[in-house]
Amino acid sequence: MSAARPSARELRDHQVTWQAASALLSYPDEQLLVHVPLVHAAVEGLPDAQSAPLGRFLRHVEATTVLELAAHFVTTFDLQRRCCLYLTYYAHGDTRKRGMALLAFKTAYRAAGLELVDDELPDHLAVVLEFAATGDPKAGRQLLLDHRAGIELLRLALEDTSSPYVDVLRAVTATLPPLAGDERDAVARLAAEGPPVEEVGLQPFAPPEYMPQTEGARR
Repeated sequence: MSAARPSARELRDHQVTWQAASALLSYPDEQLLVHVPLVHAAVEGLPDAQSAPLGRFLRHVEATTVLELAAHFVTTFDLQRRCCLYLTYYAHGDTRKRGMALLAFKTAYRAAGLELVDDELPDHLAVVLEFAATGDPKAGRQLLLDHRAGIELLRLALEDTSSPYVDVLRAVTATLPPLAGDERDAVARLAAEGPPVEEVGLQPFAPPEYMPQTEGARR
C-alpha cells in the first residue's frame, strides 16, 4: 500500500497516539490506572481527531473499576471473533498462511533489534502500536498500513457493539490514510465472509480465544 509520508511533526503526534493506544489496548489492571494521568498529559497536545477520542476513553477508564474494565475487555476481545486484536487473523484466519504473516512481524521487530517475550504474539495490535511508537516508526507504520482493512473491521465491530474501546481505534485510524478503493472492498469482503478457515495444519495458530494466556500478557 502506498501512502503519503507524514511530516516529522505528524509522525511525532502519531507516535504519541500509538503509545497511548498500545497502553489502553493492553489487558487492564491496576498499573493502567497508575499511568492514566501520564497518558492524559501526553495526548492533550495532539490534534483533535486523536486527542478527543483518547480523552473520552481515558475518562471512561477513570469512571470505571478495574474489575469492570477487565470484564469488558474479556467479553469484547476474548469472546468475540469480530473484535480480535490479532491482526493476521482478519486476513488469514485459521490457516497455515497465518504463520508466514506472523513471521513478517517478527522479522520487522528483529531488524530493529527487538525480541518479544514468550507470552506476546507479534501481531497483537497493542504490540504493533508499541513497536511503531518506540521501536521503528517507519516499519511499524507500514505494518499498520499492511493490515489497514483488519484495523478498520475491528473499529466497525467495536462501533456496532457500542464498546468504549471504539474510541481507541478511532484515534489509531486517525493516524492512517483514508481507506482506498481496494481496502474498502477488502473490508466489505471480510465483513461479509469472515476470515478464511482451513481444516488442517492449524497448530500452533489456533483462534485467539483458545490461545494460552498468562497473567499480565496482552490478550
